[in-house]
Amino acid sequence: MKLLNRAGLALLPREPFADWVNGLPRGDSPHEQMTLEMHRAEGTLYLIDEVFSEADFEQAIARHWRQMFENELAAWDEFGDHWPQPLSQQRFVEWFELKPQLMAIDLSAEPLMRAPLLDED
Repeated sequence: MKLLNRAGLALLPREPFADWVNGLPRGDSPHEQMTLEMHRAEGTLYLIDEVFSEADFEQAIARHWRQMFENELAAWDEFGDHWPQPLSQQRFVEWFELKPQLMAIDLSAEPLMRAPLLDED
């Protein structure tokens, strides 16, 4: 067990995100309509630098909201053809609930793998 020098933001979809996913064109490979509960059962945990105050969480959200938003949208629409416009922090907050997590503890004995998902700024 190892304490990581990271905090976390647990991201859970809200109804507008579920509605957007369900409204995407199906193409040749239709996906099942998903309820909000189905989406929320599989949230995403984003690790951020260690925090020492609530203001640190707020700064991290202000700095990373676009990356998180784009990552969640790209999971369903890789090329961004149907992304909502504009992408704003206000829309992000309307579409996702964030739950700050102060500590990150690694229980695995396996090495931690790192793989970039989006272009780094």
